[in-house]
Amino acid sequence: MKNTILLLFLFFGLVALSHAQEEIKWMTMNEALAAQKEKPKKILMDAYTVWCGPCRMMDKNTFGNQDVAQYVNTHYYPVKFNAEGNDTIYYNDQAYTNPKYDSARKNGRNYQHLFAKSLHINGYPSIVFFDEQARLIAPIMGYRKPTEIEIFLKMIANDDYKELDDEQAWSKYQQNFIPSFRD
Repeated sequence: MKNTILLLFLFFGLVALSHAQEEIKWMTMNEALAAQKEKPKKILMDAYTVWCGPCRMMDKNTFGNQDVAQYVNTHYYPVKFNAEGNDTIYYNDQAYTNPKYDSARKNGRNYQHLFAKSLHINGYPSIVFFDEQARLIAPIMGYRKPTEIEIFLKMIANDDYKELDDEQAWSKYQQNFIPSFRD
């Protein structure tokens, strides 16, 4: 009887593990830049703030989605970046800091990090894409559901963005895009 119960626990434990969701393997921008030197891959940066409600929703609903997590982990170095934090980012031979950072306000609104400012991020959440040589591709501002972010993830991973040089080309791309992610 004890062996039967033990086998049942073992069986259900293995079933639960096989259905465990993959999580995005977040890293810092400095870690992603170092990884790019070893193995070139595009970077997806989630620029967030601690006070941003839509940022938390995107973490849970979008980045917590199995389809999104698998795709991001496969095709990108995923970076979590607090756009009002005080980390030092070393990018293009320059050190970016947040000289006005106020530690007394670390759980609320703070001053914008100079790296966020250099990328022209003016709203949160923002997803910023970089190519395999860490050159800026584009920032995408605002909350996106899994089905809404999919087109951007795939367009950039597949280099399709290089062919989209006007509004008409983008519109045609959107019409022909066949999504596969679920919300």
